[in-house]
Amino acid sequence: MHKLILLLIISLYNVSSNIAQDSLKLDEQKVDKKKLATAIVTETVMYTGLMSYLGFVWYKDSERVPFHLYDDSKGYLQIDKMGHAYGAYIESYLCYNWLRKAGVNKNKSLLFGGTMGIIMQTPIEVFDGLYENWGFSWSDMAANTAGSFLLIGQEVFFDKQLLNFKFSFRQSTYADQANGYLGDSPLESLFYDYNGHSYWLSTNVNNIIKNDRIPDWLNIAVGYSANGMFGEFENRTSWGGVALPEVERYRQFFLSPDIDWTKIPTNSKLVKDLFHALNFIKVPAPAIEMNGRDGVILHWLYF
Repeated sequence: MHKLILLLIISLYNVSSNIAQDSLKLDEQKVDKKKLATAIVTETVMYTGLMSYLGFVWYKDSERVPFHLYDDSKGYLQIDKMGHAYGAYIESYLCYNWLRKAGVNKNKSLLFGGTMGIIMQTPIEVFDGLYENWGFSWSDMAANTAGSFLLIGQEVFFDKQLLNFKFSFRQSTYADQANGYLGDSPLESLFYDYNGHSYWLSTNVNNIIKNDRIPDWLNIAVGYSANGMFGEFENRTSWGGVALPEVERYRQFFLSPDIDWTKIPTNSKLVKDLFHALNFIKVPAPAIEMNGRDGVILHWLYF
């Protein structure tokens, strides 16, 4: 998951120049070879940089071992799997839209762009299978595939993204009790504190209830998170010689209003590009939480 976050940061940094929706109706136009070449080169440089980082930095302290499998399907209450699916969805979304922007027809864009989440994540899984303390994970591969096919399936059946896959993060209350195990700062916790991760499927309210009075930008989102985790499969009792609190691990489900930033009118290309980048992030908003430990909880503002 940590590797995915690195790739997503790079992807979101580049998103503003690549996914403007008003440039996607290009089936009848010739392919813009310059835009196509730019997309291919940009993606290649990004991915080469990530692979180099993994080879020379990420795995540098890990021993190379024969290829092996690792079953982490039950780890972190599947929050890690949600992260894999989210990462693959964004990669497929970006690559598909890059090709559409360059004038490539829809079917070819789905074939060569929509599948890129799977294609880009597979070598990472293979790398994991070659190093100690890691391993090739079939459940990660399944999550990667699900993320790409969320993009592809919606384009095939609905010709648009009815459901937007989004992410939100807040440093959890457990971070201060973890003696650094969950990170010493909000930035470190983004990588290590899975308790602070939430994943959302967001859709426009007008897709559910057609009403002229409902603004086009108003969405409703369902979310998933988990809490009480001080370890992958079960909680650690200590870290760095300091006892960790005994807490219950549990799943959380949410219902919350959201914003589709791409539906907010603007004549500014800069603002429009910013809105497209923001559309991968769930905005803080009131939320109803349902979990097996506390029942129903109302959050006046949930991040």
